[in-house]
Amino acid sequence: MSTDTRSGRNRAPLPATPPPRPTPSRPAARARPEGPRRLVFFDVDETLIGRKSGPDFLRDHFARMHGADGVRRADELLGALAGLPRAEANRRFHRAFRGCPAAEAEAAARRWYREHSRTDGFYLPTTMAALRRHRAEGASVALVSGTFPPLLAVIAEAVGARFALGARLERCGPLLTGELIGPPAIGEGKRTLVRRLLARHPDIDPADCWAYGDHPSDLPMLHSVGHAVLIAPDGTHTTVPPHAAGTGGGG
Repeated sequence: MSTDTRSGRNRAPLPATPPPRPTPSRPAARARPEGPRRLVFFDVDETLIGRKSGPDFLRDHFARMHGADGVRRADELLGALAGLPRAEANRRFHRAFRGCPAAEAEAAARRWYREHSRTDGFYLPTTMAALRRHRAEGASVALVSGTFPPLLAVIAEAVGARFALGARLERCGPLLTGELIGPPAIGEGKRTLVRRLLARHPDIDPADCWAYGDHPSDLPMLHSVGHAVLIAPDGTHTTVPPHAAGTGGGG
């Protein structure tokens, strides 16, 4: 009991001072994944690797599926594609896989990579050295290729590329239809893919980015960035003059 010293009368006990209300804790802010500081684009066939991956894979896959007759069929198809415009040849190439289960195609691509990437000269050493240098400097790598998309995915993973830019395969349930979704990643198709990725990262100046290719059809991609390199058949690198590799959209 408490006593009122002024009146001498007894008082009821005062309630205890309530404890301070806890301040609601805010959930810890999630760290946003750090975006790329610079983008470096690489063609694949005869730029990063020393072969044409699509035709090589087609022969290998058809041989496994159909034996000697498969090799003959693959060679006939590839012969029929020779001389066609590259984009049209690319579309017809992919039609060879009509009716193939997508999972089977992906497994075959992984098997092809395991077997062939062990051979000497699979990767072009000068280009791989450039790729490793760019990654060490903090750049993010994007592979841009019209090759069979499951092959592109496997190679991109193997070299640590953050992005794999190419056409998508149309499916009907678990099966490939043999058609591409969108234009082939050839010529202007590559430029479109490169610019689309750059647009997703507006803080990156295209003038600070690099691109590597080996064929005149790679020029639209090379012209989209500030630093462009052409790969000669012997693997040597030649810098494209800045006026030709400007970011203003030259053809």
